[in-house]
Amino acid sequence: MSDPRPILFFDSGVGGLSIVAPARRALPDARFVYAADSAGFPYGVKHESEIAGRVPALLGRLAERYQPRLIVIACNTASTIALAAVRSALDIPIVGTVPAIKPAAALSVTRTIGVLGTAATVRQAYVDDLAARFAGDCQVIRHGSADLVTLAEARLRGEPVGPEVVAAAIAPLLAAPGGDRIDTIVLACTHFPLLEAELATAIGRRVNFVDGGAGIARRIAHLTQGQSFAHALPDEAVFTGAIAPGLEEALAGYGFNRCVHL
Repeated sequence: MSDPRPILFFDSGVGGLSIVAPARRALPDARFVYAADSAGFPYGVKHESEIAGRVPALLGRLAERYQPRLIVIACNTASTIALAAVRSALDIPIVGTVPAIKPAAALSVTRTIGVLGTAATVRQAYVDDLAARFAGDCQVIRHGSADLVTLAEARLRGEPVGPEVVAAAIAPLLAAPGGDRIDTIVLACTHFPLLEAELATAIGRRVNFVDGGAGIARRIAHLTQGQSFAHALPDEAVFTGAIAPGLEEALAGYGFNRCVHL
């Protein structure tokens, strides 16, 4: 018998769509629900205690409403802070999104890696651990930017994003000691792959960009291997707050033709 339970993706905003895209390619028959905590956006400037309390409570409500087979926390900030608490609270598989430092270290020739995320992500001990375990022979330069998150949301809504504002947002990363040797940048916020072209233009030299989207898609496929899928209900996006003008059209491009409020 086909199983109608969806896969639920969760983010503070629309950055998690960069995870949805490879997941759709891996599981074209699965039903997806996308949840954006627009009432709590952005997470990257919030205190850890607020995120640690908010995310498990919200995912509990979403799990009750949608009965998902699996939840993807498609947000580096929420994952690095609240992943363990969510796994303790919910008896379903939870896939987190963490900075892709391991594959970045494998790619880097100069052994200098940039980690570009939110301020809340790049200061986490979780990132310290990843850098120590997988990039011990690399210089790892971190930079947190709230502006890039806002710019990614604007770009998805169809608003123009000038290269000069992207360049200003990443300037501290490149100006840091050793920044001129960075050859690989970890996009440690799911919003940032939505700006990859603009980031490449702003940097003005060849760098590798690495994010966790493909790896997460493989993980989802592994955890759901052998399961059946039914698509009796449409894919939908659910928001905890206001839905910004232009977002519904953008979400339709990712397969979410219905937008609702939690």
